[in-house]
Amino acid sequence: MTDHEQPLVAHLVELRNRLLRAVLVVLAFFLGLFYFANDLYLILVEPLSILMPSDGQMIATGVASPFLVPFKLTFVLAIFLAVPFILHQIWAFISPGLYQNEKKFAIPLLLSSILLFYAGIAFAYFVVLPLVFGFFTGIGPAGISFMPDMGNILDFILKIFFAFGIAFEIPVAIFLMVLSGMTTTASLSGKRPYIFLGCFVVGMLITPPDVISQTVLALPMYLLFEGGLLASRLIRPRPESESDSPIS
Repeated sequence: MTDHEQPLVAHLVELRNRLLRAVLVVLAFFLGLFYFANDLYLILVEPLSILMPSDGQMIATGVASPFLVPFKLTFVLAIFLAVPFILHQIWAFISPGLYQNEKKFAIPLLLSSILLFYAGIAFAYFVVLPLVFGFFTGIGPAGISFMPDMGNILDFILKIFFAFGIAFEIPVAIFLMVLSGMTTTASLSGKRPYIFLGCFVVGMLITPPDVISQTVLALPMYLLFEGGLLASRLIRPRPESESDSPIS
């Protein structure tokens, strides 16, 4: 084996080990939560269940849905809870190849990413879902019983969670773009009208087809953009004489 191949194999082995650790942590969370799967599902759909009309109820249209839907929820929740550990494993894998100035920002960015992701999910659960479900349960024609399928409800909620969890990462993305030199704060500031419009386009594409959820996603996205722009002003240009050698 050549000297060039040896480090590559070592990196692949390290990557495999870190992926295995992440999988084991997800599995541990899953096994710990599975006993409470049905209770977790009831908590998840509470924003909808409290708004259900008196003649409505949730149903299961699939034979295995009463088992598979809570199973799926528990697995996704296990991944959500393991996100800090997964991101830590990613950081531990890539950190040896980072420059010193990049490492200076890495830990705050890692923590910010985790907190913003959870903040997006919390915002979706406590603010967005009550508004969206209130809209859907109140707009139907008279005489129609509202009986949503439990699998469709879960897919809908998870889509909202992912949309807001990822959208809340905008400040980190803006900061990284400016830090890497892909763009500048001045350039982004001049594109505010286009970004404002783009937030509504994105909200239209990744949320359900109602104005409420689209607007409730688009406005926080734009505010998060402004927050990322403000944070990126803390970045100082690197002096030309600064060494670009990675710190081992």
